[in-house]
Amino acid sequence: MQRGSVFLLVGIAALAVLPSCSLFKKEKSLATGWNYNDTKWGGFEVVKYAGQETGPNLQLIEGGTFVMGNTEQNVTYDYDNIPRRVTVASFYMDQTEVANVHYREYVYWLERVFGGDFPEVPKRALPDTLVWREELAYNEPYVEYYFRHPAYNFYPVVGVSWVQATQYCDWRTDRVNEMILIREGILHKNNNQQADDNFNTRAYLVGQYEGAVRRNLRDYSPAGSGERKVRVEDGIFLPEYRLPTEAEWEYAALALVGNNPYPDEELYTDRRFYPWNTNRMRDPKHGEWQGDFLANFKRQGGDLMGLAGGLNDAADIPAPVFSYLPNDFGLYNMAGNVSEWVMDVYRPMTPYDVVDYNPFRGNVFMKDSLDEEGFRVDKDSLGRIIRVPVTVAENVNRLNYRRANVIDYLDGDSASAVTYNYGVTTLINNRARVYKGGSWNDRAYYLVPGTRRFLDENLSLATLGFRCAMARLGSPLGNEVPAGNYPMKKYPEYKRK
Repeated sequence: MQRGSVFLLVGIAALAVLPSCSLFKKEKSLATGWNYNDTKWGGFEVVKYAGQETGPNLQLIEGGTFVMGNTEQNVTYDYDNIPRRVTVASFYMDQTEVANVHYREYVYWLERVFGGDFPEVPKRALPDTLVWREELAYNEPYVEYYFRHPAYNFYPVVGVSWVQATQYCDWRTDRVNEMILIREGILHKNNNQQADDNFNTRAYLVGQYEGAVRRNLRDYSPAGSGERKVRVEDGIFLPEYRLPTEAEWEYAALALVGNNPYPDEELYTDRRFYPWNTNRMRDPKHGEWQGDFLANFKRQGGDLMGLAGGLNDAADIPAPVFSYLPNDFGLYNMAGNVSEWVMDVYRPMTPYDVVDYNPFRGNVFMKDSLDEEGFRVDKDSLGRIIRVPVTVAENVNRLNYRRANVIDYLDGDSASAVTYNYGVTTLINNRARVYKGGSWNDRAYYLVPGTRRFLDENLSLATLGFRCAMARLGSPLGNEVPAGNYPMKKYPEYKRK
C-alpha cells in the first residue's frame, strides 16, 4: 500500500471517531434535547459532579437499619429508651471529639473578628473551666491549665454547653466553606474581616457577602455578565456541620457494620453491648492492642486509672482524642473519655412516639426573614442572615406540618395528654438536651450506646464534650457507587468498585 493511501485511511478513521467523542459534543437534556452549558441554547448549567467532598476529620458512616434503645439491663429503671427498629440515612461524623486546640482556634477567630466591636461574642464562647471544681477535691490545676496549656491540646474540650457546641458547628461550616473557595481560586485569603464583614455561607449564597474575589465562575446565561458567584447547584459548598442526632450517634457508636462478614449481604452475626463485640473492657485479639483497655472509664469506686506501673486505661481524666482502638466505623472514643452532646431534646422514648426514618425530636422550622416586598432583610451585626420561624398562616395547605416549633409535638403540647411540671415534679422541658456515652468518671454501664442522659442546654460538665456530624448528599454508599439501579451508560461519571 502506498504511503498516501495510509494517510487517507487514518484520516477517514479519525473522522469516523469524531461524532462519538464527548469532547466534541455538548451535554444535552434528556427532557428537551437542549444543550447544557451553552450560551446559544439559553445557558442552563449542569455541572459534572464527582460526589460530596469529605470535610476535615470526617468519616463516612454508611446508614442502615438497627435496633435503637437499651441493649443492657436497665439498672437505673428509667425505661426511657425502649428498643425499636429505625433506619438512619448515611452521614458523616468526626473521627474524634472536638479537642481543646480546635475550640481555641474558634475562640481566637471570634476574638480577631468580633473582639473590637463586640467583645461579648468571644467571651460567651469560652468554656466554663470552673466545671472542674468540687468542694472536696483539689482540681485547680485543671481549672487553670486544661483548656489552654499545650499539654492538653488534643484532649477533648469540656465545659461547653449545648448552645456553645451548636454555635461552634455553625462557625466551622463557614470556615470550611471559605477554605474551599480559597483553595478553588474563587476568593483570596482575607485576614482583615471585621464585625459583619466576614464570610458566612448563607450570606454569600443570597448575595449579601462579596469577599475578596479572585476569579468567579463562568456564567453561561445570555443575559449575564460572563461571570457569577458560586451557587448551591455547583456542589462546591459542603452542607452544614452540626451535632449528630441521637439516632445517628447511637448507630455510629454501635458500628454493627463490623459484624457483617459478607459484603453486599444483609447479615449481622452478633449484637453488641458496647462499640466492640466482647462484653469485656480489654481487647482480646488485636495484636499489639491485646489486653489493653478499650475505653477510658471508672472501673470501680476510687479506681480511675489503675496501679502505678500497670495503669489500666492510663487516663485519670480525659485522654487524647485519638486514644484507644477505634470502632468499626473508624471513630475514636465512642465509649468513655467524655460523654457527648447530641441534637435531640430529651423525652422518655417508647416504640410509639418516634418515626422509623431519621428519628429526631427538636425541630423548629425556620426561614430567611423577608421584608414586605419579599426581599431578604439585611444581615445582623455579626454578618449572619436573620432567620425567623415559619408561620401557621403560610402552611395552611400543608399536610406534613403547620407550626414552626414542634419540639413537644404529641408530648406536652395541646394535642397530647402529657404535661411537664418543670422544677416541681420533673426536670424535663424543651431545653433538656440528650447526651450520650460514658465518660472518664462513669462506670461501664454508661458506655453502652443505648444509655442516655439529659442536661439543660445552657449547662456544662467536666465529663461532657461533643463531636460534629454532617449530612451525606447523594448515594448512601459513597462517591464511587450510585444509589439505586442507575443506567450506568447514562451516568459514566459513576464507577462501581
